[in-house]
Amino acid sequence: MMIKSERIVWILRIVAAGILLQTLFFKFSGAKESIYIFSTLGIEPYGRIGSGIVELIVAILILIPKTTWVGALGGCGVMTGAIFSHLFVLGIVVQNDGGFLFFLATITLLCCLGLLYFNKNKLFNLLNLK
Repeated sequence: MMIKSERIVWILRIVAAGILLQTLFFKFSGAKESIYIFSTLGIEPYGRIGSGIVELIVAILILIPKTTWVGALGGCGVMTGAIFSHLFVLGIVVQNDGGFLFFLATITLLCCLGLLYFNKNKLFNLLNLK
């Protein structure tokens, strides 16, 4: 049973970090879609570059077993912000993407929540809960 949960954790890590890392190219290269999104949110270019840096740090933390829970916690925060941005400002479909970016943010959030679940003992110890 332990091996199965380890595999699930690694799948969650790879999916979450993979999605976070693949979007960095668009943020750091100034792709027109990224510029549109962050201009619409009123935080271009600092929000685009800043969120890219945070997402890079989060992805690295997720991939390191000892810091996975920290990265997952950060990932939950970043993806909650992204999902709220879609729901309240951008819309689910952005520039005819069919909702793909919203879908990626949702999958990443679910992976991070799963990682927090598998690391709940570390979180409970941090909060002194039993």
